[in-house]
Amino acid sequence: MRRPRELSLRARLLLVAAAGLTMGLAAGGILLVVVLGYAQTRSVHSESMDTAQGVARLIEQEALPNPIPVTPGVQVQVIDSQDRVTAVSTTADRLVPILYAEELRDLPDGRSVVIPGNRIGFDGQARVVKVTAGPPTDPLRILVARSTNEITQSVHLLRITLLILFPLLVALLAAGLWRALGAALRPVDALRAGAEEITGGTREGRLPVPDSRDEIFRLAVTLNGMLHRLDAARARQRAFVADAAHELRSPLTNMRTELEVAQRLPDDTDWPGLADDLLADVQRLSRLVDDLLLLARQDENARQDENARQDENTRPDGNGRDGNGRPAGRRFEQIDLGQLVGETAQRYPDVTYRDPDAPMPLLAEPDALARVVANLLDNAVRHRRSQVVASVAEDGPHLLITVTDDGPGIPEADRERVFQRFTRLDDARARDAGGSGLGLAIVHELVRKHGGTVTLGDAQPGLKAVVRLPR
Repeated sequence: MRRPRELSLRARLLLVAAAGLTMGLAAGGILLVVVLGYAQTRSVHSESMDTAQGVARLIEQEALPNPIPVTPGVQVQVIDSQDRVTAVSTTADRLVPILYAEELRDLPDGRSVVIPGNRIGFDGQARVVKVTAGPPTDPLRILVARSTNEITQSVHLLRITLLILFPLLVALLAAGLWRALGAALRPVDALRAGAEEITGGTREGRLPVPDSRDEIFRLAVTLNGMLHRLDAARARQRAFVADAAHELRSPLTNMRTELEVAQRLPDDTDWPGLADDLLADVQRLSRLVDDLLLLARQDENARQDENARQDENTRPDGNGRDGNGRPAGRRFEQIDLGQLVGETAQRYPDVTYRDPDAPMPLLAEPDALARVVANLLDNAVRHRRSQVVASVAEDGPHLLITVTDDGPGIPEADRERVFQRFTRLDDARARDAGGSGLGLAIVHELVRKHGGTVTLGDAQPGLKAVVRLPR
């Protein structure tokens, strides 16, 4: 079964607006008819009361003429206590009261009642007002009847007029809304067309930004920012893949060359030496692959942290991190930082470790911090001239890990860049014996995961790496 075609956003908005407009106009029209009818009814009642009260004053003054002069369309009767008509207007019946006996008895003084107009010669209906006058011992009841046919006709005419004008008004307003919605949604259509061009490769990764500073403008700016970040991420990914391929190719090329030479000259090959060389290349490849996997996991963890920050229900303090700035939800445990750094430094014979005088408790991931210390020591040992010194110290609410070497150092302009992946420098520290260019990048990611910072400074001579971790 073929699925029916869905309406466009412009059509749906028009339908919603037209429906709301129709209901609003209908409610307004009904209210107008009701209010007009009520106002005219009150006006008839008020005019009838004025006439009745005027007749009552004439009775009090004993100056009531007969017939009673009234305006056309009005009937007046004066009825005594025996329900006899004693005075009338020129158009009223002189013998039969306007109201029946029970109606006359039940109608309160100063109130009105609606009766069929044909009873007294009116078209439609008539409203009758009753007012009592004269002495209490011999009261006279004044009845004033006025036709409501004009009210009925005017309300009916208004109703017919509204029924004719409202559809025309809704149609005109719908046409105006259609054009207004088209103008309002034109920037959205431009964004869609721009997105299609970007997808098709015929346009650079930027969407057109409208001149108006409205929601569409902010949407376009946000989408362009997203596209910029995606382009930057793709560029970083391409560079990372290219650098990784280059790093993997070098040991593979060495291994292939050595094996081809050994295959061509089997009698002249030093097989134990070849095995040692191949094992060194395999170890370098293994370290490189491990580093790449670790960075990939850190990237995935960073994305999970970003998603956690978007979920208010999973934030311990409202920002996706604990009170010390570490990502929430990680498996941290209490460790002695001084002991951890000392155990790691023991694996390096050329490293001098300055043990702190007191324990240095810290909530952290032991394996991750051990990797941080090991990478810093590896980097320092490769570039030292004579010595490497590692230490742990307190600095207020932070703990510091310091690794110092007396090597050639790093220029100040490059000290931020070396934390990028596969960074190569032109100075002596770039001539690395087996380094992959990922060690400091891994240090930066692991320290950031703990809510800390890592900086490089001068050791005079040499380089000093300082890791600052919150407790």
